[in-house]
Amino acid sequence: MEQQIEEKNTEMGNIITRSEEFIKKNQKTILTIGIALVVVAVAIFAYFKFYKQPREAKAANEMFAAEQWFAQGDYETALKGDDTFRGFLGIIDTYGSTKVGNLAKYYAGVANLRLGNYEEAAKWLGKYSGKDIFTRPLAEMMQGDAAMEQGQTQKAADLYMKAANMDDNYITAPTALFKAGMSYFMLGSNDKAAECFNKVKKNYPESTEAQDIDKYIALVENK
Repeated sequence: MEQQIEEKNTEMGNIITRSEEFIKKNQKTILTIGIALVVVAVAIFAYFKFYKQPREAKAANEMFAAEQWFAQGDYETALKGDDTFRGFLGIIDTYGSTKVGNLAKYYAGVANLRLGNYEEAAKWLGKYSGKDIFTRPLAEMMQGDAAMEQGQTQKAADLYMKAANMDDNYITAPTALFKAGMSYFMLGSNDKAAECFNKVKKNYPESTEAQDIDKYIALVENK
């Protein structure tokens, strides 16, 4: 036992010695790496503190006017702005990499959808990368609306189903399922339509879509 302990102590001593020799031999390299890491850390801090955060704040201030136009139904001005304030498109161009810029893409998609600019609506909604449980499924659903308006019924059905599967909530899921069911009905896929309608009835009985769902179930099951 004592011999084993002595051997372990000897081994540990050798490791320490080798480590000391390595440090002495590579002292300049280690120092350079340490300095580089400090420089990187400072650069990252400075980027967020003095560049990203101020840009987020400035973008949020400029976004306010566009949101007001949007709320008033003035979608053209909300998109393009006026002589004083940028619209959503200008905010995207200038602050596209910020959180506010990302939200502007969502607004731009909705505004274009309401103006009947379906390709533009689909483009901006597709570029929106929100992660919350409502706007992300809604963005997908509205892409389905844009596809439906352009006669792309199968694409619309796929987008509605994608939206329905994004989050199991009473706000977006039953609406997306209902729209998917109607799309499948238009395509003649009555089994798929019935499946969507029955999911609304079973999983979201208190939703608005569930109130008259039985007549849609009867429609597709009897056709």
